[in-house]
Amino acid sequence: MNSNPWHVDVITLMPDMYPGPLAHSLIGDALARNIWQLTVTDLRNFGTGTHKKVDDTPAGGGAGMVLKPDVVDAAIVAAKKQTPNAQLVHFSPRGERLSQPLLRELSQMDLILLCGRYEAVDERVLEKHQPREISLGDFVLTGGDIPAMALIDGCVRLLPSVVGKEASLGEESFGDGDYANLLEYPHYTKPNEWEGRSIPDVLLSGHHENVRKWRLEKAKEVTKARRPDLLDKG
Repeated sequence: MNSNPWHVDVITLMPDMYPGPLAHSLIGDALARNIWQLTVTDLRNFGTGTHKKVDDTPAGGGAGMVLKPDVVDAAIVAAKKQTPNAQLVHFSPRGERLSQPLLRELSQMDLILLCGRYEAVDERVLEKHQPREISLGDFVLTGGDIPAMALIDGCVRLLPSVVGKEASLGEESFGDGDYANLLEYPHYTKPNEWEGRSIPDVLLSGHHENVRKWRLEKAKEVTKARRPDLLDKG
């Protein structure tokens, strides 16, 4: 990745949703410091006719409305002119599951995020532009904007100088090295005693190697109990 700010262009029918949560906390601070840049492309601006129509009834009948291919195509072409080397992403339940390795990959390239709405996007425009289709999981939302914000948040926190102690990223869930396929270990803070529960002695020992071993072992225990499938990837 070059030294230029990471850039993301969101194509959406809900431009007022942005930057929304992305303007706050570490992500918002990074936006203010120009570590990353956000462009919001209003799909309605590419609508047809007097009423800027963006959708129509599904061919073959059925419920819902489908975003028109000519409208979506015009928006994608306009976004690509502004960021010609960007990866186009479309959010869909049929896409690949968003994961930490995928976030790391996407944080290394500029992105154009196509946020669908209504029933679907006309398949022909997807065939033309071949976006990378991504899903948050096996469920359906009303549109792609919440997935877009989740993806942006996950990518931005991986950019240099965003997280205060970047070394901490390696030991979190789905981190690096030994933690690549593990869930994060438990955390504690003061007071040492709370409602009859104590901080484990090893964390108060000051012995860094023992703390490291304890954290790794606990991460393995948590992963085995809650996501044993992850251990098969090791």
